[in-house]
Amino acid sequence: MKINVEVDCTPEEARRAMGLPDFTPVHERYVAMMVDTVDKGVSPEVLESMMRSWAPMGEAGMNFWRQMFDMSGKRPE
Repeated sequence: MKINVEVDCTPEEARRAMGLPDFTPVHERYVAMMVDTVDKGVSPEVLESMMRSWAPMGEAGMNFWRQMFDMSGKRPE
């Protein structure tokens, strides 16, 4: 037997229903820091270093995304 349940709610309602914490202030702070850094006209090296330190799993996370972008430009043979 297979039962499907469809719940119609906003992401905020789902987060509260599952008892997950509200990270909105953290997200807003993160975005504000990114915008501020870009507005100051940083060099690409500084931006890469900043992204590497903020990215999940540090260097491993950066390598994962680099591989994903490298693969996206290739066509299957």
